[in-house]
Amino acid sequence: MMKYLQRLGKSLMLPVAVLPLCGILMGIGYALCPATMQGGEIAGAAAYIGNFLVKAGGALIDNLPWLFVIGVGVGMSKDNDGVGGLAALVSWLIITNLLDKDYIVKVLPYVNDDPNMLLAFGKISNPFIGILSGIIGSGCYNKFKGTKLPDWLSFFSGKRCVAIIAGLISIVIACALAFLWPVCFKGLINFGEFIAGLGAVGAGLYAFFNRLLIPIGMHHALNNVFWFDTIGLGDLSNFWAGKTSEDVGWSLGMYMSGFFPCMMFGIPGAALAIYQCARKKAAAMGILFSSALCAFVCGVTEPFEFAFMFLAPGLYLIYALLYGVFTWATVLLGFRAGFSFSAGLTDLIFSASLPAAAKTWMILPLGLAAFVIFYLVFRFAILRFDLRTPGREDEDEEAAPAKTKNAGKDEALAEALLAAVGGAGNVAAADCCFTRLRLELRDLSLFDEKAVKAAGAPGSVKSGGNTVQIVIGPNVQFVAEAFKEKAGI
Repeated sequence: MMKYLQRLGKSLMLPVAVLPLCGILMGIGYALCPATMQGGEIAGAAAYIGNFLVKAGGALIDNLPWLFVIGVGVGMSKDNDGVGGLAALVSWLIITNLLDKDYIVKVLPYVNDDPNMLLAFGKISNPFIGILSGIIGSGCYNKFKGTKLPDWLSFFSGKRCVAIIAGLISIVIACALAFLWPVCFKGLINFGEFIAGLGAVGAGLYAFFNRLLIPIGMHHALNNVFWFDTIGLGDLSNFWAGKTSEDVGWSLGMYMSGFFPCMMFGIPGAALAIYQCARKKAAAMGILFSSALCAFVCGVTEPFEFAFMFLAPGLYLIYALLYGVFTWATVLLGFRAGFSFSAGLTDLIFSASLPAAAKTWMILPLGLAAFVIFYLVFRFAILRFDLRTPGREDEDEEAAPAKTKNAGKDEALAEALLAAVGGAGNVAAADCCFTRLRLELRDLSLFDEKAVKAAGAPGSVKSGGNTVQIVIGPNVQFVAEAFKEKAGI
């Protein structure tokens, strides 16, 4: 189950990675043409260009569920085959059409008398259903791609039958959802309303659980409740649609703003503490410096988090709590900013001109506070409890970094990692997510964690069974391609 959830988490990163394009287009567009979102006359070449860019960016944010359908359908399919994406699209079209509000009231007239049910079916085209359709499509591909039918049906054998089977299964799923979806939706509404009703405390709880779910990649499921319009919140989608708090009924941006000081400044502060506490600073400096820079500029935090979360899980719990505390404080202080991808400098700049943005100058005092507090808390915890963070592993677990003239290059790293996992003959499968190389090994006992670190990877995780993950960083795709080529996969 853990392996499946991790693969799902990886697949969800594929559509999420498209969102920076939306943020850039809409940020520039709104700066050129505020009337696009605020109303008023659009006049002049710059305004028309801005309106054009906002419309282009809106095409992505407004159709986010479709991105989840294709992303999960392809990402969860073996070999990332596009047939899984097609089957997922078939599933999505069938489920959303059968459960469309205008159609369901004809089939189940009593729905008309229940406002909650009407709301539920009115929101059926949402990221959750997109993810479900992606799972159905990819599952059908993985299960039935090799199906052989009788000669008179042989045309539909193999991959050609996948979308058909996905469609048939989706009809059954739609019938079940006709009764289950309103119940689930009501539960989501209650959960969202409970958190929303807690105000700043609720936002802090959300941020805490968001970070806590990072290790299994299921923070995306929680994000869908608060960031996108699944239950009527849509903090992210409404923020980028140019709305304000008066339009939505809550303090717009409150479920995003607290991430900015933590990611842009808190992580560099924590990284500095880990570096200063390291016994072998040279070994720790590379991953800490690059991960802190990555978090500051674009809000990608996985390289930093995976560098210590499994070495010191207690410290990671503290890390998640700090997010909760800073989000709570940020909401109370009135700082509001939004992101289309993550809470880095890039999204801060582009969101600052949107109507819901407020007191963005406060990123400086909030950031300074985050840097100092993250630094002090991390330094105290590491030294007080002698935690095993990068550079503080036991002496017999540490290995000197590889010293070759090709060190740091993708091919050299891939070659060293291949040797560290037992050679090409020990690799059954290889793929990658946003920052990690994922491997299925034939014999786990041949996996040499010390050699992995010596190769230059910041860390590794055994995910259950014969599956291992090796943290690489944002350039993991190129390392993975070189690794698979050398392994003959």
